[in-house]
Amino acid sequence: MTSPQRTQTAQKTQPDWWRQAVVYQIYPRSFADANGDGVGDLPGIISRVPYLVALGIDAVWLSPFYPSALADGGYDVDDYRNVDPRLGTLDDFDELIEALHAEGIKLIVDIVPNHTSDRHEWFVEALEAAKGEPARERYIFRDSPDGAPDEPPSDWDSVFGGSAWAKTDDGQWYLHMFAAEQPDLNWQHPEVRADFLETLKFWSDRGVDGFRVDVAHALVKDLSEPFPSKATLPRQSESNGKHPLWDQDGVHEIYRDWRNLLNTYDPPKSAVAEAFVPAARRARYASADGLGQAFNFDLLQADFEYEKFRKVIEANLALAEENGSSSTWVFSNHDVVRHATRYGLPKNPKGGWQDGKDWLLSNGTEPTVDVALGLRRARAATLLMLALPGSAYLYQGEELGLQEVGELPAANLQDPAYFRSKGAEKGRDGCRVPIPWTVDGLSFGFGPGGSHLLQPKWFGAYSVQAQEGDHESTLSMYRKALAVRRGLRTGNSLTWVDATDWVLHFTRDGGWQCITNFGAAPVELPDAAVVLSSGPLEGDKLPSATTAWLI
Repeated sequence: MTSPQRTQTAQKTQPDWWRQAVVYQIYPRSFADANGDGVGDLPGIISRVPYLVALGIDAVWLSPFYPSALADGGYDVDDYRNVDPRLGTLDDFDELIEALHAEGIKLIVDIVPNHTSDRHEWFVEALEAAKGEPARERYIFRDSPDGAPDEPPSDWDSVFGGSAWAKTDDGQWYLHMFAAEQPDLNWQHPEVRADFLETLKFWSDRGVDGFRVDVAHALVKDLSEPFPSKATLPRQSESNGKHPLWDQDGVHEIYRDWRNLLNTYDPPKSAVAEAFVPAARRARYASADGLGQAFNFDLLQADFEYEKFRKVIEANLALAEENGSSSTWVFSNHDVVRHATRYGLPKNPKGGWQDGKDWLLSNGTEPTVDVALGLRRARAATLLMLALPGSAYLYQGEELGLQEVGELPAANLQDPAYFRSKGAEKGRDGCRVPIPWTVDGLSFGFGPGGSHLLQPKWFGAYSVQAQEGDHESTLSMYRKALAVRRGLRTGNSLTWVDATDWVLHFTRDGGWQCITNFGAAPVELPDAAVVLSSGPLEGDKLPSATTAWLI
């Protein structure tokens, strides 16, 4: 049933709704399966709209749902203006957006502009064309070096491992910074630029509220020859736009054109960049004449420690104020080990943040995950994040406290990172396993059949059904937090309350306080009403790895 509050919100959409929105990422092939083929689909998502309403989110970010061979989980796109038949139809898409909008929930869709799939009509045409013909100019084709006909144009590696060049039957090579099935587009070509504007318009006209831009920093490349070697690439500056492959200044001309188009709608369409660039460079992607917002992965890449969290929060709020945008906060997504698992692992002995990749390589056996500690920290971190100014991005299943599936057998793996690295990386499949809805059943309620990635036996205990009636469950905490946040969120700033080096305490306008205890011992709470906590309190004390909201 449509809530009056949400209907009213839908009728009075504000142009800056995205600034403090809670956005829920759906990886469509692993959310809900309506037809029982083991792959999630759009009708499945439609059937779960009441769940999204009860959760209390402001928007859905829908990962790629386009026709695809799934060489990279849907990020190899065959056709940017259609729906994969395995996931549904354009009519289903229209029904989904209508169902979400009826509840005041916005829809953000993934756009993948750096590369197409190798089945895209442009690339098929390019391979059928002879060397030097115009059809190849939409991509990046090059010849072997003089005197070395079997060598690629450079020794660059792709992000997924192996050479960044693939050879065609006529001896030319094409660039693919990711999988070989994902040829990079030539964004100097006017037809490429014009076609993506048409794609943005196609989905905007259907009612999409915004776009998440995949690998936003990679579109423009300096391919002047001779190419630098991969040994010198790390020494190319990534802080001034001079790296030949990443974060070229010319990319912002593209996004100015995008913003001009998106601003023709009322309200303007939102956009958020996935740009792995230094913080100082990230601001340009989030500028008012650019995409408007950019992902901040700094909290995601920080261990659960006071100093790291405070430093990240201070730096990113300052950047947001400087460029007039709002920050984004995220702990989990479709590319990383779930944070409930990461926080249960010991510190990374190699240094850097605990990304869980070594644990994945052991098939989830070494080191042992402290599941209870990881969940307690994850709940505390999430409650802290939801109190911060800016928008919060949640990943499907984190509201269940879902752990990463580390025990997937090699025969079931799908991620190209596993195959191209020859097993040196396990890949990202463990966070993409279909989520559990019921305590039992062939696929724990995911659908009437099985699931395309194997669900472990322990999934049932994390299911929606198992948590629905438990007022202390992680699902209940998320629902309460989002409901309370909706009434409390205000302004774009916070005020720090300095206490100790292990208690993170700040206030927001209206008397809202957030306190997180990163220390080992319980700490005294101030004299204020506790409206929500991430775990049980010890009288008037806040236990370790716990966050409380007070008024």
